[in-house]
Amino acid sequence: MLRRRVITVLAFHDGVLTRTKAFEPDTRYTHNLVDLWSIDEIVALDVTRPGSGERGNFLAVVRALAARCFVPLAAGGGVRSMSDAETLLGAGADKVVVNTAALDRPSFIGELARAYGAQAVVVAIDARRAGEGYEVCAAFASRPTGWYPEAWAARAQAEGAGEILITSVERDGSLAGYDLELCRRVADAVSVPVLIAGGAGNWQHFVEGITKGGADAVCTANVYHFTEASIQSAKAHLARAGIAVRA
Repeated sequence: MLRRRVITVLAFHDGVLTRTKAFEPDTRYTHNLVDLWSIDEIVALDVTRPGSGERGNFLAVVRALAARCFVPLAAGGGVRSMSDAETLLGAGADKVVVNTAALDRPSFIGELARAYGAQAVVVAIDARRAGEGYEVCAAFASRPTGWYPEAWAARAQAEGAGEILITSVERDGSLAGYDLELCRRVADAVSVPVLIAGGAGNWQHFVEGITKGGADAVCTANVYHFTEASIQSAKAHLARAGIAVRA
């Protein structure tokens, strides 16, 4: 039976763990890195805007996480070249997360997949509502691209992506629940695992992300880092709902 994953997303601004809301860094910081032994995977993202921090601070974070955790670690944010990817993987990441650079040059996904394997390439898709559907945004969700998320996900898979991380810009940091329609559109368009992020505020949102959104993994950040919520209680809730999860 396919076991669903529970993933924590850690956003870092100039090397400091922070929260985001609608993709804007919040002034609230935290040193709570959650229980790294109960989570299934970690996604670490550098959300430092160009010119407002040092890249080396994020690399130090990746090295520290890789040294203390024993679960797969994906890292991204500002990955624009093979050299950037090599640096993150060399720092201890198991996977690299790409976003804007892949939108600007889709063949970049294939270059990464050929060099490191598709399993090491996660394409992050940030989308906003647009009319009756959605539009993919680039550059910290500041630039519309004209892509439908389901179409871009299919293209990313064709280029060599091993996983898709789909995030609703409007739901980011809201704790109001995932955008299930957005996730379902993407999940129906690809055969690779889909990770849903943006909006989870309770464990039932996890259940809905899988059963209604079609996600293979549920991601969240703020519900752990700014509350006393337990990863083990999240997994217990999923198990009670009949969803197979990793112990």
